[in-house]
This record gives sequence, C-alpha cells and structure tokens, in this order.
Amino acid sequence: MTQFHQLSVHELVQGLKNQSFSSTELTEHFINRIDSLDRQINSFITKDFENALAQAKLADKQRADGDNRPLLGVPMAHKDNLCTKGVLTTAGSKMLYNFVSPYDATVVQNIANSGFVSLGKLNMDEFAMGSDNESSHFGAVHNPWDLGRVPGGSSGGSAAAVAAGFVPVATGSDTGGSIRQPASFCGVTGIKPTYGRVSRYGMIAYASSLDQAGTFGKSALDCAYLLDPMSGYDNKDATSINRPSEDYVADILATATDSKPLAGKKIGVAKAYFGAGLDSEVEKSIRTALAKYEELGAKIVEVDITDPAITLATYYLLAPAEASSNLSRYDGVRFGYRCENPKDLHDLYTRSRSEGFGAEVQRRIIMGTYALSAGYFDAYYTKAQKVRRLIVEDFKKAFEKCDIIASPTAPTVAYKLGESLDPASIYLGDVYTIGVNLAGLPALSHPVGQANGLPVGLQLIGKHWAESELLKTAHIYQANTKFHQASSPLAQTDAP
Repeated sequence: MTQFHQLSVHELVQGLKNQSFSSTELTEHFINRIDSLDRQINSFITKDFENALAQAKLADKQRADGDNRPLLGVPMAHKDNLCTKGVLTTAGSKMLYNFVSPYDATVVQNIANSGFVSLGKLNMDEFAMGSDNESSHFGAVHNPWDLGRVPGGSSGGSAAAVAAGFVPVATGSDTGGSIRQPASFCGVTGIKPTYGRVSRYGMIAYASSLDQAGTFGKSALDCAYLLDPMSGYDNKDATSINRPSEDYVADILATATDSKPLAGKKIGVAKAYFGAGLDSEVEKSIRTALAKYEELGAKIVEVDITDPAITLATYYLLAPAEASSNLSRYDGVRFGYRCENPKDLHDLYTRSRSEGFGAEVQRRIIMGTYALSAGYFDAYYTKAQKVRRLIVEDFKKAFEKCDIIASPTAPTVAYKLGESLDPASIYLGDVYTIGVNLAGLPALSHPVGQANGLPVGLQLIGKHWAESELLKTAHIYQANTKFHQASSPLAQTDAP
C-alpha cells in the first residue's frame, strides 16, 4: 500500500493533480493510521472522520468537474483552540468540554475555502497555557520519537500528529513559543507569523497581544502550503493588518539552488542565547547548523539581544495578566462547564471556575490578577509594558546588523512525561522563544539534528512581515540537508 504519510505536501498536491490517487484514498489512509496508532500518543481530541470523508468525496467530484485549486483534497487538522462550526472546540479544558462552536474561525474558513480536508481537532495544553502538553483535560500527548517524553506545548497535539504521520500539516497557535518549541521537540518545522498576519477571529484567546496562529509541516515548503490560505486581512479582527497578500509557495519554488544560495545573507547570533541552561549536545547541533548556513553563503555576525531572563520575567507578567482578563468570561452562566447545584450566584461562579479550570490555568489567572490589582499595577504590569518596549527596540537594533537572527529553539530536547519539574523550570523552556512574541516578530523552528537520539530545532527570527524570507532560508537549508526527512519511530510504523 502506498505510504501517503511519507509524502510531502508538494508531492500530495502533484499526485492529486495528476490523478495518481484520490482525496478519498488519502483521507482513508490517514484515518486508518489515526484509528490504529493514535491511542499511543493521544494527539486528537475530536476525530471528525465522517465529515472528512464527505469533504474528500466532494473534493474528488469537484476536481473531476474541473476545479483546479491545488490544495483541493489534501488532509490536515486543527489545534483545538480554533472554533470550528458544528464541531467540539474545547481548548483542552474541562471548562469547554461540551462547547460546540456555532461558527468557524477565519483561519478555519480560509483553509476550508482552499480545499483542505479537516480530519478533526488536535490536543493541546489547557487554554494554550503550557510547554509540555500535560495540562490538557483530555490527557497528556506523547512524543512520537519517544512515547515516554513530552511533545512540547501548547501545540503538542499538532506537532505530534505531523511527526507521527497522522496529518501532512496542522494548524497551531503561538503565544510564547507554542509552535516553535513543540516543532523542535518533535522534529518538524513550525512557523509563527508576524502578529497581525493571520486573523485571530475565532481563536480562543490566551493573551490577546501575543497570540498568533501558524502552521506545522515536515518542511518549510509544507508549512508554506498551509500558511498561504491562512494569511490575509480580516475586518472581523481589529489586530489584523491590511497588507498585500504573498505567495509563500511560489516564492520558495522560485528560490535559487546554486552552490552559494545564501550569499549576502547576514545571520545574527546573540551570546545571550548560548548561556547557562543550554544543553551541550543541543548547542553542538546548533553550532553545526550555523556552520552549514555559512557553507551555503551566509555570513554569521554577532548581535546583542535583551537578556533572556529579563524577557522571561516580562512575558510571565504580561501573558498571565491578559489571561486573567480574557478568561473572566468563563463563569458557568452562558456556556461551558457549570458546577452542580450551586447555592447562590457567588457559589456558581466560584465552583464553576475552580472545578472547570486546571491547576496551571488557575495559577496564571491568579498571577495575572495580582499583577493587575490596584496596589501592584504600576509596580508590575506597567513596568513590564515599558520593558516590552525596550525588547522591541533591542530587536530593531540587532536587525540593523543582520537579516535574520538564529538561536536554539529550546535549551533541551524533549523531557520525560511526568517529570517533577516545578513551574519555573518549565517556564524556562520558553526562554529563547518568548521575545519574538513580545516584539510581534515572525519566527520558525526547523530540525537540525539530534541530541541523545531526540530532535533538536534551530530558531530563525525575522523582521516584521519577513515570513517569506524565513521560509526560503529554511528551505535552502533543507534542500541541502536531510534532517527534516528523519522519521519518528511511529511514522515508520505501518497501520495494521
């Protein structure tokens, strides 16, 4: 049987166009893999297979009738914080365990309009608050490279599903590294676009000034195929920026492939990103990747970046503060979880929230409420906003010396499930990624090797609106290496 899950999105697009196989065949193949193997990693919360098969059959008919949309009939899946009409949308929380969305998020609608077939909704840390995908009400997700390890978070289900060969591409969201860190842990490519590039309408909010939807795929080109239809202005989102649309796939396919394709490109490296806490084996893979970029023509230059410890502290004041505000709407009254037999309105509010939210979400709500309280607003929240402005300025100064900034995506490889890490240690896993969100910049992570048999990701950070440049740069690296082609043990397992 053809192993469709080993093909790239580009190969799937060409195969559908040439009628080498049908969308129905593709969809049935992925459904069979999920049905047979997902019990090992728990990447899906909702499997929407009946609708997926109906979409696939319709795609085959439309293609036969002359519909030439290139992505028509390609399977994918959505992170479960993107509202999907008629489908359970939980954000990984007991609070929304029974919420069936009455409308589609703009991202979901745009992707459906391009012809993609949605297989369902993917597991995630509760309300996108986490770095290991262990806080989901629906159980932890396991890493396809080692079932005893975490896939990263909060978009762990999305990264794991791609790495396991359950979907060619998947959506994710990134508030402080929630696409890039799981991409690193699972050995796939993931991109977080510039804030405002992709509509947030219909995406369940964690921290509104930081959240941004993005994509996962095995390669930069795979990510581009999904990012193309996702991107664009949306008048339903006040933070959406009205800019001319770009064709990321066409830009990549037109990329030069001569012996020095990156000649003239300056890649900035900051000493602050190679300090204490970075695993020595991870650093070795990162240094080797940077040497490969030099071999391809890029010039490595040193840049100064805000101390990651300062960035981390700033993020963990601002993000919980916004979460405290955003999650106040979940009160047990209008929708979602409601406690049984409340004695009065106060009891309804208190027990619905304490029973409906998990420990990590409650922790961040309390932290954020404290930072926003009357006695501490200026001392904490206002000061953090001022530091955020300085972080933005530091990135601007760094980009005066380079085109792209490179760093490790995460300080370690995936750690063990259930490992008794305290919250502060888990938060340190985001130390290299959160500055990007505070500055609203685009960034991606792509595989550059392994440490102790587990994947390592390199982060590329771009200037505002430089998604195409990031994707092309990663594509050139991937055209000259094979790290992105490495398959997890589960992806090498055939469904019975």
